[in-house]
Amino acid sequence: MALTRRTFLAASAAAAAAASSAGTALSASATAAASPPGDVVGKITVGYQGWFACAGDGAPINGWWHWSSNWGQPPSPTNNALGSWPDVRDYTATYQTAYANLGNGRPAKLFSSYDQQTVNTHFQWMQQNGCDTAALQRFNPFGGEGPTRDAMAAKVRQAAEQYGRKFYIMYDATAWQNMQSEMKQDWIDKMRAYTASPAYAKQNGKPVVCIWGFGFNEANKAWPASVCLDVVNWFKNQGCYVIGGVPTHWRRGVEDSRAGYLDVYHAFNMLSPWMVGRISDVAGADHYYNNVNQQDQADCNAFGIDYQPCVIPGDLQSGHRRHGDLMWRQFYNLTRVGVQGMYISMFDEYNEGNQIAKTAESSAWIPNGSGIRALDEDGTACSSDYYLRLTNDGGRMFKGQIALTPNRPTPPMPAQGSGGVIFYEHVDYLGTAGAALAKGNYTRAQLQAAGVQDNWASSVRIPSGWTVTAYAEDSFGGQSWTWTSNTPNFTTLSPNANDHLTSCRIS
Repeated sequence: MALTRRTFLAASAAAAAAASSAGTALSASATAAASPPGDVVGKITVGYQGWFACAGDGAPINGWWHWSSNWGQPPSPTNNALGSWPDVRDYTATYQTAYANLGNGRPAKLFSSYDQQTVNTHFQWMQQNGCDTAALQRFNPFGGEGPTRDAMAAKVRQAAEQYGRKFYIMYDATAWQNMQSEMKQDWIDKMRAYTASPAYAKQNGKPVVCIWGFGFNEANKAWPASVCLDVVNWFKNQGCYVIGGVPTHWRRGVEDSRAGYLDVYHAFNMLSPWMVGRISDVAGADHYYNNVNQQDQADCNAFGIDYQPCVIPGDLQSGHRRHGDLMWRQFYNLTRVGVQGMYISMFDEYNEGNQIAKTAESSAWIPNGSGIRALDEDGTACSSDYYLRLTNDGGRMFKGQIALTPNRPTPPMPAQGSGGVIFYEHVDYLGTAGAALAKGNYTRAQLQAAGVQDNWASSVRIPSGWTVTAYAEDSFGGQSWTWTSNTPNFTTLSPNANDHLTSCRIS
């Protein structure tokens, strides 16, 4: 069975405003931030599971890892671990499941994280959508999952280096019986070597490592505070900048937090309280802003700790997303708090339905009869990359690149060409859309800056009366194609223009 972080501990929306750990309300601006900008401070970090495998993909685990309840059998309606169905159109390798065909008649296939192209695709999405840093989740590697998890670390390093992203190791201590000694051993024997990568995240000149799970009031996280404190201080003595993935109510030691762990929490360099399962609407986000986030920031300021709260898109299967309004409200509230970083929970968590990675847009892309909800579950059409685009805009607001606003600026579906030329990643105007391009000349670098990657476009929308001349080489050279109207499928052109656009002129 897949491990999950969700605990479903009830949090009352009418809870009283929490005092600081010292019993005094502190101003969130009482002291300067603990750290200057680095690879986590001032950045958008995404939690990256990388824990999906399929039979036949070559992974040592040799099964449907995290896709199904019984990993030895393919996922099906009666053998399911999914909360959301991924959009798999960008993957070169996919694997047949036991689900019925999708609503559009295509076979129901899933990706494997073990394929390097899958990881590369995910890190390219991060690059295109303002995700600066990926926190690679690492559960207990001393059992049967170890060889596959080791391989995933190498694949993430390669992708991060290729796409200019940062990454760090995020240990999840859940159900790790010999955690105190084995986590240290794993760092020394295996994971520490990754800090030599130019893509490994550094903060204050130190390699970043995160430990998730200390202090949670759950049976599979029952280590004494003294053990937890020993592990935190050991990593700090190794020269690491240590983040704590801690309970939502860490500061007061109630509800999801055990009492008596405040010294453990205050030993971390950065705190990242968990939020999955805690809120389901804008009112809940506002409650935490008023009663938890501001007070958390004040406590962190008082103890010289950086604050990296979670931002969740919401459980899609439970109908919590409100077509992006829940997520945007968190971006807005936490930017107002003045947090040092944000942690997106999660990038690829299709099990809990809290993923921002590309997801089925409608019933056309969901297996028939599965009961799995698509992004349009509340009646609002959303592109498969909507929550990636929303994260990009939320990150821009957090970094001061766009104005602070409570009003979500990201349209669930990209503009359809009335304001400029829009290139699309897939035929029929599907997949990721580039920015609307005004009239002018665009080299490879200029197209990439507008979200149109090299040799990537498969369709285009063109405003009435406009002309687009596309070129297969940079600086308007090589084979060319001229279009004066919407063109839904570049593969039908002669010669084939699919994935050949490198530069263009628009008039």
